[in-house]
Amino acid sequence: MSLSSSLAAMRLLPSGASFMPLSSLAVALLLAFPYQTHAQQVDELDRIVVKAEQELKQTLGSSIITAEDIQKSPPANDISEVLRTMPGVNLTGNSASGQRGNNRQIDIRGMGPENTMILIDGKPVSSRSAVRFGWRGERDSRGDTNWVPAEQIERVEVLRGPAAARYGNGAAGGVVNIITKPTTDTFQGTYSLYGNLPEHSDEGASRRMSFGLSGPISESLSFRLYGNLNKTDSDDPEINKGHQTERGGGNANSLPAGREGVRNKDINGLLSWRPDSRQTVDLEASYSRQGNIYTGDTQNTNTNDEVKRQIGDETNKMYRQSYSLTHRGDWNEKTDSLAYFQYEKTRNYRLLEGLAGGTEGAFNDPSRVNDGGFGTVDLTTLTAHAEASHQFKTGSVEQYATLGMEWVGQELNDKSSDLAQRNPTRIPGVPNSYKAKSRANIYSVFAENNIYATDKTTITPGLRFDYHDKHGSNWSPSLNLSHAVTDNWLLKAGIARAYKAPNLYQSNDGYTLYSLGNGCWGNTTSSTTGCFLQGNSDLKAETSINKELGVEYVGDDGLGASLTYFHNDYRNKVEAGRFATNSFTALNNQQLILQWENIPKAVVSGLEGNLTLPLAEHWLWSTNFTYMIESKNKTTDEALSTIPKYTINTTLDWNVNADWSLRAKATFYGEQKPPKYDYYGQPLTGSATDKVSPYALFGLSTQYKVNKHFRINAGVDNLFDKRLYRRGNAIGVNLGTPNYIYGAGAHTFNQPGRTFFLGLSGTF
Repeated sequence: MSLSSSLAAMRLLPSGASFMPLSSLAVALLLAFPYQTHAQQVDELDRIVVKAEQELKQTLGSSIITAEDIQKSPPANDISEVLRTMPGVNLTGNSASGQRGNNRQIDIRGMGPENTMILIDGKPVSSRSAVRFGWRGERDSRGDTNWVPAEQIERVEVLRGPAAARYGNGAAGGVVNIITKPTTDTFQGTYSLYGNLPEHSDEGASRRMSFGLSGPISESLSFRLYGNLNKTDSDDPEINKGHQTERGGGNANSLPAGREGVRNKDINGLLSWRPDSRQTVDLEASYSRQGNIYTGDTQNTNTNDEVKRQIGDETNKMYRQSYSLTHRGDWNEKTDSLAYFQYEKTRNYRLLEGLAGGTEGAFNDPSRVNDGGFGTVDLTTLTAHAEASHQFKTGSVEQYATLGMEWVGQELNDKSSDLAQRNPTRIPGVPNSYKAKSRANIYSVFAENNIYATDKTTITPGLRFDYHDKHGSNWSPSLNLSHAVTDNWLLKAGIARAYKAPNLYQSNDGYTLYSLGNGCWGNTTSSTTGCFLQGNSDLKAETSINKELGVEYVGDDGLGASLTYFHNDYRNKVEAGRFATNSFTALNNQQLILQWENIPKAVVSGLEGNLTLPLAEHWLWSTNFTYMIESKNKTTDEALSTIPKYTINTTLDWNVNADWSLRAKATFYGEQKPPKYDYYGQPLTGSATDKVSPYALFGLSTQYKVNKHFRINAGVDNLFDKRLYRRGNAIGVNLGTPNYIYGAGAHTFNQPGRTFFLGLSGTF
């Protein structure tokens, strides 16, 4: 296979606003390249040069979901429902402890939701970081994959492993880039209606409506406007009744909650100006509101009266607004650039929760001093990014280099997590005064070069330098290789050092949580002195050496297959401390002080595979799988997240004719294991060791284009009505009293049963 034919095959990938990670320093550096001399020597080639970000998507750890895929299998609410069908991608609760289990988020290659970077049109989204961070690493958050309505998505790009590491802080697991639909050359409008109906009345139904307008304002100016209203009802508060695990003491009547409902309101506007044929300037503004419909979920117990009073109400409202200015330049056939500035503001308006002991996460009694009512957490993120890419030639070797720089500044203003003020009658003092405001800045420069070494071999070295003003500097080198062994077989490999800085709660010395005993590692008796968990500004950044090796087959008849082995060596993972660094006397006891600390080593490894098989002219069978070989903290032997041992996604598409298509799909999940130890570091026993057995979900859908302006799709999810019930939080407590064991094992989430859906959409 020649280089030109290889590149021609690669251009089949979707183009447009894409992964553009890496900057204005870059422009100056590129101008220093002797490319004019080389350009005079380069013969005119009858091919399209693949840009760096397009080359990146050729790595084995990459997947693309198109608008057509979303149309055929629409999500009820969150695009994560579609993303979970990609290899290496699962949904998991906020932490491996199982708390907040129904708030499931994207988890790539078992590295946990906190190691997944979410982008919208290549720009970072950080709203979930405005949610308080708990003792076990959980956030009461729905994540950041639901800020764009499904009907306004052009495609979603997913990167895993070494390819994702080039995006810097927070991409150790992977990157999800949600690409919105662009402006159009002619005026047009779109509308869509969607609704689903669960077969079981105790499960929440969804309905949404969205619209889009786009077109030219003048010869050089165009616009896009879209809006969305979406409501998903909550499950019945007693949906899990009869399935809960036994609990002891005053928590005996605590009932694990089902899935919360959610209300979405989104509006987005974009002005696109083309001053000439080589430049585009985009001005974008968006506003979103997400409010929950409470169904009784708490971190520990939900038996207090305030929790019961709030069922059915909004206890949490997230307001996100973002503004961005983006410039794209295509200066000649060999040089292009990208620069943007984004302002993102999130206000987390939440009913105040307990911060100490068994009340952590539970709503407080408003009759108590300094309790009750709503508090706010504000997060502001500023991002300035610039990069430039240039094609040049050294001798006979074609190259395509990208140079850039980035600055990300964050300020967190948490007015609702002051332990001393919130629990004055229970906690007489805390080690440090609470710092409501915390800030961090990350300055980055990066370089990457696609070297077309031979007709068959592409080598892509890269280097990123990040400086965090609290946690120091980090170097992230990377190397990816693609080699065409034959015309149909490609060998691909990659290695990169990924990076994640401690979050603004973990690094805040004044952010302190308290436990009367349930949570104090090493405590083995019912009488306890209690302990504090304090932020730690001396934490090191987490790093991961991500490696993958695989083979890919691309047939001339549309047959395709790949197999990838991935292995991540995780260093300095930040977790709640296990050994006291200090103590002080309170309540006539010695109160231990723990801090967030770095765990030396963890490891994640597994296999991913794809198979695309054209069965006939209008039939296509696609299958992918993920098999986790290992995922554990080498210090505690705990898994990093609770995900299935294996996942198999398979889809059969039949395009009956140009207007009518049918789809059958199935997902098979392997066994899911719970944590091994309780909050005290003791081995779990009883129901806390229960596993989720393998299970499968099936679905059918059809899509029919009535005419060029109107389309209808309908189907059924979970065809055979396989339901799972949440039994509680994963980790129980055993203090030597048998009836005090109440762990749910891996049964920490609800899987809804058979659900019918109908969607209508059109253009005008």
